[in-house]
Amino acid sequence: MSTPGTRTVLVLLDSAATELRSPVLELLTIGRALGRVEAVALEAPSVGVLAQLGAHGVALVRQAEPSSGGEVVTGDALHLTPVVAEVLAAAARASHADAVLLTSSFPNKEAAARLAFLTEAGLVVDASALHDDGTHLVADKRVFAGSWDVRSEILTDPAVLTLRANSVAPQPADAAVATEVEALRVELSPAATAARVVSRTVDESAGAGRPALGEAAIVVAGGRGTNGDFGPVVELADALGAAVGATRDAVYEGWHDQFVGQTGVTVAPRLYIGAGISGAPHHRGGMQASQVIVAVNNDPECPLFEISDFAVVGDLADVLPQAAEVLREHRASQG
Repeated sequence: MSTPGTRTVLVLLDSAATELRSPVLELLTIGRALGRVEAVALEAPSVGVLAQLGAHGVALVRQAEPSSGGEVVTGDALHLTPVVAEVLAAAARASHADAVLLTSSFPNKEAAARLAFLTEAGLVVDASALHDDGTHLVADKRVFAGSWDVRSEILTDPAVLTLRANSVAPQPADAAVATEVEALRVELSPAATAARVVSRTVDESAGAGRPALGEAAIVVAGGRGTNGDFGPVVELADALGAAVGATRDAVYEGWHDQFVGQTGVTVAPRLYIGAGISGAPHHRGGMQASQVIVAVNNDPECPLFEISDFAVVGDLADVLPQAAEVLREHRASQG
């Protein structure tokens, strides 16, 4: 049995060389509620990142220095999921970690599964909350396309979890600390370095200063009701600082490049606005875990209205630009 608040929690830093994104700061906030947080970096943390970590109460960063056959592993190979898993396994052993937390990106989910296998750990993917019941760590998540809430008690040490973005609001620690960087030397297995990066596609979803779709706090999505004109959707998203998504049909028509759904990007933002979207089961399965859902549709019988917190019956080409204008006026009045 562990006294709540005394556990050691490892958090993987996805972007240590630049700036920590909100989903990672959420992990630090969650981890701090469980006990002492240590970070694991795949590259040297920047000065700005060290300041962020200090503000969030992280006193130690374990910077990976993996090698294979005497040669240091660098570049894209550092981020291969077998390499990440073995680095995290070494960090977990060094720190006697009770839990290892990762953001819920597709590569991190694979790395978490590999890590759980290496450490014989219990694994929960896409958790929405995590707490300590005094005996074990307990994770909440939504399953069956967001229609059921389940609670999983993790019986192993360590526990390995990926947590969805927007699980908590990031909060700095009550008092900042000085953050030290400690080298973590890892000799990788031949299996870890057997994979090679053949090509890499840059995710353009966060273009124009927008957050990535899978981790955005606000998402504005369009469907067939846009008739191919995503201008009003983009305008409202820009006014809100939101990510832009679409339905599967809209993507197949070539109107947008990322769709929200069971086989697309699964999102759980604090605010989801669906415009011109009927609400097919495939789409609902990818967004109905959102905290607040707003639907705009000219069909009063739109199925998406059934799960919406706010429903607007009207033409999205009229409603969305008006909403964007009000938001811009409000922001201007606030200085």
